[in-house]
Amino acid sequence: MGGPEIERLIALLSKLPGLGPRSARRATLALLKQPQSRMLPLAQALQHAADHVKICSECGNLDSSDPCVICSNPDRNDEQICIVETVGDLWALEKTSIFKGRYQVLGGSLSPLSGIGPEDLNITPLLHRLEKLEVKEIILALGATVDGVTTMHWLYDQLLPYGVKITRVSQGIPMGGSLEVMDEGTLTAAMTTRRSV
Repeated sequence: MGGPEIERLIALLSKLPGLGPRSARRATLALLKQPQSRMLPLAQALQHAADHVKICSECGNLDSSDPCVICSNPDRNDEQICIVETVGDLWALEKTSIFKGRYQVLGGSLSPLSGIGPEDLNITPLLHRLEKLEVKEIILALGATVDGVTTMHWLYDQLLPYGVKITRVSQGIPMGGSLEVMDEGTLTAAMTTRRSV
C-alpha cells in the first residue's frame, strides 16, 4: 500500500473507538487528499487539545479550564449531583439540556474481574462537595451493566450516611446499556422518571 508514514497514520486512527482498519484507511485517504484544509488543521487542533485540555479537579470532566465550565457556572443547581461513569456519559446527559445540577465522573465502575476497586474511582471530590455544598439529591446515572449495578449499590452504602436523597435513572436505559450511546430522548426519559434507590 503506502509508505511507513501512511501505515502509521492508519494504525493510529484504527485504535480510535468506532474506527477499524477499513474506516481508518478511508479517513487517512480523506486527510491525505486535502492536507492543507483537513490534515494540518486537525493536527493543530490535536496538538492544541493535548496542550490545554485537562481533567476538572472538582467533577472529573475534560475542559480547557479547571474548574470546568459546568463547575464554574453559578447558575447550576448545587442541590443535585449526578454521578456518571465516564466523561462521555456526562456529555451525553448535557446534550439533553434537561439536567441543570452538578456532575461527578467516577472514571469507570467497580469491576473485580478487571481489577478496578473503590480506590480506582474518583469519589473523593464528591465527598468533599457533599461536605461544603447543601446537596439534597444524588442521582446515580450509571450503566445498566453488572459492574454499573455493583457500583450503584456500593455508592449507595457510601452516600447513605450523608442523609441526602439518592435516586437513580430508570425508564429507558436497557440492561447492558451504556449512557454514552443512548439517544437524547432515551436519556431525557431516564432522567425525568428517576426513582429512589
